Amino acid sequence: MDRRHFTMLAATGLTGLHLRLPAWLKPLPSQVPEVDGLRLNQRMRSLARFGANAAGGIDRVAFGDSNIEALDWVAGLLAEAGFSPSIDFAGNLIARKPGSRPELFPIMLGSHIDSVPGGGNYDGQVGSMGALEVATSLADAAYTTRHPLEILIFSNEEGGKTGSRALAGEVQVFELDIVTASGFTIADGLRRLGGNPDRLAEVRRADEEAEAFLELHIEQGAVLDADEIHIGVVEGIVGIMRWNVIVDGKTNHAGTTPMDRRADAMVGAARFVDLVHTTARRMPGQQVATVGRLEAEPGVPNVIPGRVTMTLEIRDLSMAGIERVYDEINRNLVRVMDQTETRFSFQRFYTSRAAPTAPWIREIIETSARGLGLSTRRMPSGAGHDAQSIALFAPVGMIFVPSVAGVSHAPDEHTTPQDIINGTNVLLRTLLELDKR
Repeated sequence: MDRRHFTMLAATGLTGLHLRLPAWLKPLPSQVPEVDGLRLNQRMRSLARFGANAAGGIDRVAFGDSNIEALDWVAGLLAEAGFSPSIDFAGNLIARKPGSRPELFPIMLGSHIDSVPGGGNYDGQVGSMGALEVATSLADAAYTTRHPLEILIFSNEEGGKTGSRALAGEVQVFELDIVTASGFTIADGLRRLGGNPDRLAEVRRADEEAEAFLELHIEQGAVLDADEIHIGVVEGIVGIMRWNVIVDGKTNHAGTTPMDRRADAMVGAARFVDLVHTTARRMPGQQVATVGRLEAEPGVPNVIPGRVTMTLEIRDLSMAGIERVYDEINRNLVRVMDQTETRFSFQRFYTSRAAPTAPWIREIIETSARGLGLSTRRMPSGAGHDAQSIALFAPVGMIFVPSVAGVSHAPDEHTTPQDIINGTNVLLRTLLELDKR
């Protein structure tokens, strides 16, 4: 028995204990299909060729040539598994397969395959290849689900979750003019994929139009790896708010202006950065707050900055929690402005709503993992995911697998082949349990 398994048994009291579970939560019988781990990891390596860079990572940014080529490759494999793939108006690759009960709502599963510039080979890709492997394994076993199935590869996840947010009716018109890492605007990028930005409203899903959505993903943090836990059961995905923050002071000569007669915007900005950090640390909860970009004007060595522009991002499992942090920062900001003789203004430019996962799906994920002898831990997701958008119209569940050393968005991002297999088998069993309900 490995350490992860032993830790799970000790923590849950399963050593020598037989749990009495409701019938719908009991592990599936031994004849349940299992994924082909060799094929799954071979496909992970094949996908890594699209957009590969010299550093060992990928530059498969949304709307770029390598992104389009990879989508074509995935679509071909889904067609071989008996699914009917197509690109919707939001650029999502959606592959559908009927169930034995066509009147039922579909069960959806998938993730994304676009990357950040200089990204790694696992973010989004584990969930996408996992969903593909589930589809292929069911086809190999000639297994037909009751519910129709939809495999989704979402567009532009890294650039704002455009594809999944379109399904929830959340994409704003101004976003279509944003230039992405590919050099194309979102509107032009969607056209390159085969979408139509003028018809995004037509892809919106109605509330409860899907039975459920499942997303397998790497943790992108170090908790599971450090504590040797096999499976993370996501309780919710954090909400995100971002603001542009402008600090106005007074531009003046750096050599002739006495220190006690300055209104230095950079000093105000520096104290704001510290205020953001200390506020988020001192308040109870799991919130995080970050100043990620800072630019001074005029930005030369011998001039006191008269203006600083920066960003503020706050994340929390509830939108109310984000507002509490923001209000607390603003309450204490009055003192900073008085001390530095600067003025602050805020413009919110991005909101991604917090999304709790469905409690009953969490239970199924845990039971599925334990049926495979895998340890589990409930945890929040500090990163945004496509499931966050789908949660606005359907119940969602998220399965995390370990990220080695917590590295993500970098070429040395890594998840072991066995952890990928484990997560995909949990995905498959969870899907089949959902299909039984």
